[in-house]
Amino acid sequence: MTHLHIDIETYCDLDVGDVGVHRYAEDPTFSILLFAYSWDDGPAIALDTSADTFPGESIPADVWLALTDPKVLKIAHNANFEFVCISTYYGVALDIRQWFCTMVGAAYLGLPLGLDKIGQVLGLSEQKDARGKALITYFCKPCKPTKKNGGRTRNLPEHDPEKWAAFMEYNAQDVRTEKEIYDYISRFPGLPDREREYWVLDQIINATGITIDREFIEAAIDANTQFTKEVHNELVSITGVDNPNSLHQLKAWLFQELGHQVHSLGKDYLADALDGELLPKHVERVFRLRQLGSKTSISKYDTFLAYACKDGRIHDLLQFYGANRTGRFSGRGPQIQNLKKTLKSGIDTAREAVRKGLADLLYDDVPDIISRLTRTALVAREGYSLIVSDFSAIEARVLAWEAGEDWVLDVFHTHGKIYEATAANMFNVPLSMVTKGSDLRAKGKIATLALGYQGGAGALIAMGALREGLDEAELPAIVKAWRSANPGIVKLWREVENAAKHVIKNKTSYILRKKYCSLKFLYDRGYLFIELPSGRRLAYYGVGLDKGKLSYWGIDQTKKIWVKTDTYGGSLVENITQAIARDCLCDAMYRMYYDAGLPILMHIHDEVVSEAPDNEAPDALKAMYDIMAVGPSWAGGLPLKGDGFISKYYKKD
Repeated sequence: MTHLHIDIETYCDLDVGDVGVHRYAEDPTFSILLFAYSWDDGPAIALDTSADTFPGESIPADVWLALTDPKVLKIAHNANFEFVCISTYYGVALDIRQWFCTMVGAAYLGLPLGLDKIGQVLGLSEQKDARGKALITYFCKPCKPTKKNGGRTRNLPEHDPEKWAAFMEYNAQDVRTEKEIYDYISRFPGLPDREREYWVLDQIINATGITIDREFIEAAIDANTQFTKEVHNELVSITGVDNPNSLHQLKAWLFQELGHQVHSLGKDYLADALDGELLPKHVERVFRLRQLGSKTSISKYDTFLAYACKDGRIHDLLQFYGANRTGRFSGRGPQIQNLKKTLKSGIDTAREAVRKGLADLLYDDVPDIISRLTRTALVAREGYSLIVSDFSAIEARVLAWEAGEDWVLDVFHTHGKIYEATAANMFNVPLSMVTKGSDLRAKGKIATLALGYQGGAGALIAMGALREGLDEAELPAIVKAWRSANPGIVKLWREVENAAKHVIKNKTSYILRKKYCSLKFLYDRGYLFIELPSGRRLAYYGVGLDKGKLSYWGIDQTKKIWVKTDTYGGSLVENITQAIARDCLCDAMYRMYYDAGLPILMHIHDEVVSEAPDNEAPDALKAMYDIMAVGPSWAGGLPLKGDGFISKYYKKD
């Protein structure tokens, strides 16, 4: 197949990072400035399209025809950007199946997502031009009007021909870098065919998007603004300071009122002070106002509006292979993966109070109420209902399945009370003794959630054991009891670690055969690959053994830098388990979309959101349940179950 490598540079008054590519490309100020391409092994050519008087004027006929030719594979880094921008700007119907994304291909090999980072990690001969950031700022974004630039708000090629020439070279260089990345990833087994289909579906889901309730969002922003203003005015009235947001001014006032220095006004200090001290009433009120004024951010509402397109929907919410260790999806833009949990009750009342500007009459903490309604700003379109279903306890199910822990699988095949059954097994008591709200069930629940990946007392604490009322002194005993009750899972940790060490040390391959599935471990040119039951591979770049410890190179999820990372059996099992759960999700979404004809608006972790006409919603939910209950063809013996609801707005049920 012929290959056409493409990279474009664009202009828009909006920042694509703030609004997403669909909103960016449909903006009236959007245009394509440069179009660089390269055929197969040919040179990279950058075209100046900034002065075109009609669509595609500067693009050669063979390139233009190739955009819709199924015999030509279009290749780009973050291909979603080129695909959406070119199809929107030129009004040409493109087929995403004819495209390949080198960013996804690199992520599949455990590499960073950025073109520059990949080049640095691999030491490519063709590196991304370091001048690019400054050139993009100069030509691709509005500029500040000054006397020196004649008051203009945009830099054009004629304003600095030398920079423009450098910009065109930068555009061509991106194509050369992307080509070398493509050559590198082509040396290894690439995305399985079904994985390519999942990427195509991901593009369809991001293009579909979900409707927002603009009226509610604007009312929520107004309510928060009004509440914040009232808090500010009351603080000024009580303290007399010019700016109550100034820590210096507020601390000086508190020193006068209390007679001692207040070193912090953080949330922990405020909570402790309000709980533990007999404060003067006016100081207590200032502390409570300070809490209310800074308690919760509602910035996601602003992001929803920024992402809203002409169709009233927000798009580009998910990044395929965003977590390249497991292949799970990550969030983009509004970050729907970490929306705050909805109110437990009274949601309709709270939404209407906010919509009608009456929230302050019903609630003391208006910002907290608004933040807990964030999910409900995502709604079904007129005449439709949202259909929401997620996999019930999927990680616990998958972990038991891959380890062959039959008693856990039996629980899921029957009554499904995994927390109760875990406690009964841990403490050798009848299941009937473990009741909802009991101390035993709390221990079973926290152990199930925290201990599956070789964690100890620290994992229990991180999962909230102390907040659940457990005593720190009893945690080691809980760890021991859970491991004793789950010998198959404990054995799996050792087997996976030993298999990884064996193939790295001997540069070979090994198949770990378990009761229900097999895992294949391979070493290839500095990589450890773990082939999952689905046929997809997990990739660990730059693996090594240092004094018996496993290590690889990857992105630190906190610092976002490329670092050497130690790992062990439990951590590898966590990756494998989450990856298999992810494959189950993708398989279910594929069947929902292509077999059941259900549109997918978005998905969050193990949950899928669709919509259907109101009268068809119950049947649609049943179809989702039926699909989720039947696992992929490679997952025989894995008990799966869907659980969900029908609603006019999104929420955490």
